Amino acid sequence: MPLKLPFILLSLTCLFGFSNTLIAQQNNTSLQFSISFRADKAPPTVDGRMMIFLADNNKTEPRFQIKDDHDTQLMWGADVENHPAAQAFVLNASNSFGYPVIDLSQVPEGEYFVQALFHRYETFQRADGHMVKLPMDRGEGQNFKIAPGNWYSQPQKIRISHSQTGVVNLSLSEENPALAQPTDTKYIKHIQIKSERLSQFWGRPIYLGAHVLLPEGFDEHPDVKYPLAIFHGHFPDDFGGFSTEPPAPDMDTSDYSERFGIYGYKKIMAQEAYNFYKTWTSKDFPRFLIIEIQHATQFYDDSYAVNSANLGPYGDAIVYELIPHIEKQFRGIGQGWARFMYGGSTGGWEALAAQIFYPDEFNGCFAACPDPIDFRAYTVVDIYKDKNAYYYESDFKKTLRPGKRNYLGQLACTLQDMNYRELAQGTKSRSGDQWDIWQAVYSPVGADGYPKPIWDKLTGEIDKEVANYWRENYDLRYILERDWATLGPKLQGKIHLYCGDMDNYYLNNAVYLMEDFLRKTTNPPYNGLVDYGDRAEHCWNGDHTQPNYISRLRYHTMYVNKILERLEKTAPAGTNTQSWRY
Repeated sequence: MPLKLPFILLSLTCLFGFSNTLIAQQNNTSLQFSISFRADKAPPTVDGRMMIFLADNNKTEPRFQIKDDHDTQLMWGADVENHPAAQAFVLNASNSFGYPVIDLSQVPEGEYFVQALFHRYETFQRADGHMVKLPMDRGEGQNFKIAPGNWYSQPQKIRISHSQTGVVNLSLSEENPALAQPTDTKYIKHIQIKSERLSQFWGRPIYLGAHVLLPEGFDEHPDVKYPLAIFHGHFPDDFGGFSTEPPAPDMDTSDYSERFGIYGYKKIMAQEAYNFYKTWTSKDFPRFLIIEIQHATQFYDDSYAVNSANLGPYGDAIVYELIPHIEKQFRGIGQGWARFMYGGSTGGWEALAAQIFYPDEFNGCFAACPDPIDFRAYTVVDIYKDKNAYYYESDFKKTLRPGKRNYLGQLACTLQDMNYRELAQGTKSRSGDQWDIWQAVYSPVGADGYPKPIWDKLTGEIDKEVANYWRENYDLRYILERDWATLGPKLQGKIHLYCGDMDNYYLNNAVYLMEDFLRKTTNPPYNGLVDYGDRAEHCWNGDHTQPNYISRLRYHTMYVNKILERLEKTAPAGTNTQSWRY
């Protein structure tokens, strides 16, 4: 850690009209935050992650200004375990880890807006014998910033100087409210079931949910059974991208999409949602069911739709509990030849993984910009050969590995940046973010009951024993190559991969390796498709005619023709494939 420097806090000003308050001076060696809990809200003792956020502006609350990119603000986090709620918790340089400034004592001088947030953990006694403390998802998709029941303080203004010491007193006076639940409409229905498999694993009731888009004429054709399409992806609060109403002509278009560099993107999305409704209800469009699954876990906004030593049997629960329940309730055909999957990024990996792990239960996957499907290209790391995830190997020079880029190759952050931010948000894979969920899904259980790290989060040193476990259980290219003699005949014509060759997270690197195997060494041939978008970023899905900001909104119509062709080619002899083409 860098050498600690002394501080002075000159004043504390509340953003919401309170008077200035002098901060009491103490003989501390560095900046400290004393955070008190509300006695009427907290149990006798609390577990969780205490976080402090500093921002040099008040454009929005500090907790919403943390990101991987160069314009991030500052945060620090500390674990809180069995802490008496009647006693304030003190966060300081010795018990916290920060991003992008690691050591709290190294905060630059200046004026800041400060905010505290407490991410609450619960205790789970799992069926594997381990007791762990994790944040239960509360309907928000594992987002600590808005998770209902999390406590936070009002933002306040402080000044930090390097001449004296001081303590900032904060009160967790606010609580995130419960989130409104979506309501059923003519076309969209919402279901939730208790999973017996997951409940047994976690030692308490665990539920799976789904948003179901019904075909036009569903009620008027009670005898028709429908094919099923599963749109995999991140936690959906409702079925997105579908609207029976067009955007208002005078809808505000002053909003700016930093990702795509255009104004008015909200109106573009609203228009595309209405266009999809018109297409969905048009005379010639095929009738089938589409579902989006809610399977948020204690580690992330979804489970990655596979069985995992740390998360439990989510793959089996989705395939053998949730999907049959939906097909029974909404008249699905209920057979593997009539089920298809598509998705991008996380959803792309899930679609391909479920197709591989349950080859007979699905008849095709369309995986766009999938998360790493070959761990020799775990973004920019070969976990089998590389010694360190953060730095390229060199005798004399430490060059950081890139983490995110744009289509011109300009770097936004390093892989170390991304992992350090997650470490500030939570230890033991509890950040609720990307690298930690990969680790939680793919890793064996560690001796402490939490996911065994693939690499040291501080140093980046890779654990080869864990890497070998990942290869045998979740490296999709390796599994296909290892088991092609039995999987190949079941997967012919079912694998379709799409990726931009300038994917922001270097996900195209693993697709290249998968393509090498599929096209050059498969016997029988895979008879699928691998396609790339020139200079296309995350999440290109195969449309060469539209910019990425449009094609990403058209997943539901992108693969219809391929699905229809597959259905007619593979339906059991004598099956009526026209009943749902009314």
